[in-house]
Amino acid sequence: MTTELGRAVIGVLVVDGDAGALGFLAENLAHDHFAPTAVRSADEAVAALRADAPDVMVVDVDLPGRSGLDLLGQIRDAGADEPWDSGVPVLLTSRNPSPHAVVRGIERGADDYLAKPFHYPELVARLQAAIRRARGAAVSAQLRVGPLLVDRHARRVSVHGRRVELSAKEFALLAALSKDPGRVVTKRELLRDVWGYIGNARTRTVDSHASRLRRKLAASGAGERYVANVWGVGYRLLPDDG
Repeated sequence: MTTELGRAVIGVLVVDGDAGALGFLAENLAHDHFAPTAVRSADEAVAALRADAPDVMVVDVDLPGRSGLDLLGQIRDAGADEPWDSGVPVLLTSRNPSPHAVVRGIERGADDYLAKPFHYPELVARLQAAIRRARGAAVSAQLRVGPLLVDRHARRVSVHGRRVELSAKEFALLAALSKDPGRVVTKRELLRDVWGYIGNARTRTVDSHASRLRRKLAASGAGERYVANVWGVGYRLLPDDG
């Protein structure tokens, strides 16, 4: 996001059902040279995300209607048809955050969690830290292996420069494998990181998604070499011969 003078500013989407808290944050963030957008519900937040993607978000868990956790899940699980970056940094807030609630928020994909009432300068410091981490991660967000390009930040995959349309889970599977293309990622790890399963779940979902992913990459001109099955263990992006 830029100002009329062309200077980069940080766009902050603030989601809070408390009108007082919302107004306080919007006013002070604007005073501190952020560009805040303030909304009061999860549905309003989704509409705002579709209109203008923010650099960072502050989301209260206790929203009217759908909760902040539900909103966070929708953001993180967004498919390629949604315009926002599913990896946008999200700081959750809550008036009564139990340790269990904090864990749930982090597991859902929150970057940070802050209890209300909070010290405003601490909120700003945490926002700035989240943005620094996100911008640092963006530098290494792209992986190129031969004709295959995986852009984890933009959630795009291309082969020979042509985009490959993947479902949200197919992309998440490819992104998980692309972090270390030669390493075998176990099915248990993939079930945990991509599907959120805990423990030794008995399911063929990894195999079925890996098979569809391999076929789509092959049909796009990448050949059959990607998403190699290591029998009885898991998958790696590249076969043994690299």
